[in-house]
Amino acid sequence: MRLSAFSVVDAYEGSNESGRLDEIVQLAVAAEEGGLSGLWVAEHHFFPWGTCPSPPVLLAACGARTSRIRLGALVSVLPFHSAIEAAEQYAMVDRLTGGRLNLGVGSGYIPSEFEGFGIDPAAKRPMFDERLDTLRRAFAGEEVRNPGPTAAPVRLNVRPVQVPCPPIWVAVQRREAVPHVARMRASLALIPYATVADLDELTSEIREYRAALPPDFRGEVLAAVHVYAGPHPDRARAALQRYLDSRRATHGSFYEARVERDPRQGHAPVIEAAGWAIFGTPADVAARLDHFAVAGIDELVGIFDFGGLPIDEVLGSVRSLGRAWSGRGDRPAGPG
Repeated sequence: MRLSAFSVVDAYEGSNESGRLDEIVQLAVAAEEGGLSGLWVAEHHFFPWGTCPSPPVLLAACGARTSRIRLGALVSVLPFHSAIEAAEQYAMVDRLTGGRLNLGVGSGYIPSEFEGFGIDPAAKRPMFDERLDTLRRAFAGEEVRNPGPTAAPVRLNVRPVQVPCPPIWVAVQRREAVPHVARMRASLALIPYATVADLDELTSEIREYRAALPPDFRGEVLAAVHVYAGPHPDRARAALQRYLDSRRATHGSFYEARVERDPRQGHAPVIEAAGWAIFGTPADVAARLDHFAVAGIDELVGIFDFGGLPIDEVLGSVRSLGRAWSGRGDRPAGPG
């Protein structure tokens, strides 16, 4: 199982937007120094709990300061973009980073973002499917066109390094979408704290995905959890509560609906007890991550910079956990 870092690029009172973006570049450098596999960033619009509206720009900046780690979007919200424009931008990132791009895609879930773009959320599924198909074909060098009677067919004049395209993950929040992702020949991205109750349910979800995969395609499963490896876990617990409160403030997310059904899910101790937040010494956190490998996760992405944690603590956590993880040798394998 690979270990990477993931940031939603959230900002809190007193945060400076340009400074926050620079912190993500520092996070990428720390991830590389710590031996992590990659860095992923989220795309969000119009509110402070996600201040990266353009992952390709931020990933390119991270690529300029790193040489080894893979760099990913988690996710590019396809209904908000022209598929051809998205293909051009991410092909550029793959070129600039020497073929280090990971591309997560999704259909979006926050009502205010759909309202801001003037898009009917009821139309997002067919829009997503059509744009993902166009994106893949554009990456592969096929002739594609935007919707509309006046659009001319085009081919990308900058292709990605990775052939036929960078690896693609599809993020899901509802279990019924899992087999669909497998049949699409895409890897699967999960945010367990917002979607499943416990590790047994996560393991079952992963098995369902693998059972639906075409026999000639090996998809991967990625999952995100909050992690803190350092001497002040109580600070991380307070930051996690701030983070959870901000998630609810997005209004209309799957997580908010889950908290409405069970208010306990909005409390940091419940999330930590379920195993979706892991705080402690680097050695202790690294050992507890083995549970995810046994469940069948291929890449665990740690959310290190959450709830306004000071950046120095975040970077120290990344480096120390990376060293502890890479120094442990063989680890248990998950179900095939």
